[in-house]
Amino acid sequence: MVNAKNLIEKAFEVQKYCYTPYSNFNVGAALLCADGTVFTGCNIENAAYTPTNCAERTAFFKAISEGHKDFVAIAIVGNKKGLKPGEGDYCAPCAVCRQVMAEFCDLKTFKVIIAKSTDDYLEYTLGELLPLAFTGKNLE
Repeated sequence: MVNAKNLIEKAFEVQKYCYTPYSNFNVGAALLCADGTVFTGCNIENAAYTPTNCAERTAFFKAISEGHKDFVAIAIVGNKKGLKPGEGDYCAPCAVCRQVMAEFCDLKTFKVIIAKSTDDYLEYTLGELLPLAFTGKNLE
């Protein structure tokens, strides 16, 4: 079972490590593995923009690089620097992050939690956020 509030708290905690000198928009993510392990990630910008990495992908790449490939849910929070939890808006994953999720997660069961605070959040399946996903099955 997914403890959404716990994941959201972890996503807010990791925001303090964001490197966002250009956008000043901090995103934190907490990725829950099937074995209960949680990997966090924050967004890391670059002056050339393309090398920038989103919080969600940071969490996924950390997990995968340590041998985890069975995922249950991810909590995502994002807001301008200086805003406190609850003062921002919902921060949905970008299309690139959704595509990375589709590579490793079940579209019907993987949960994507986007939150303003631990008490104000929305929950979707990955399939709801990425209908008609292009996956490895398309290449078979």
